[in-house]
Amino acid sequence: MAFANVDDYLAGKPEALTLVRSVIRRVCPEAVESISYNMPAYKLNGEVLIYFAAWKKHYSLYPVAPEMAPGLVVEKATVRFLYTEPVPVELIERIVSMRVREAEGKRG
Repeated sequence: MAFANVDDYLAGKPEALTLVRSVIRRVCPEAVESISYNMPAYKLNGEVLIYFAAWKKHYSLYPVAPEMAPGLVVEKATVRFLYTEPVPVELIERIVSMRVREAEGKRG
């Protein structure tokens, strides 16, 4: 199923994803929200800042470097969070903030 926008993507998905979206939008309100690779994507200055995706038992954020999520397993630039755990709001804020700094560093 192809999604037209993030609202369509989130329809019927766990509430955790709506919270993830709100954290991303709060940390980087100037990011442009879209669907890319059939998942929510946020671009800053034309470059992808962060993606998130829903899976059966978890949701993921991409791209994430290991130093952005200390103590968590980061494989292939992906960090996974179980739906059974509370959304790690502060960690997601930190990851998005670090991605914003990286994106701004590329411009400068």
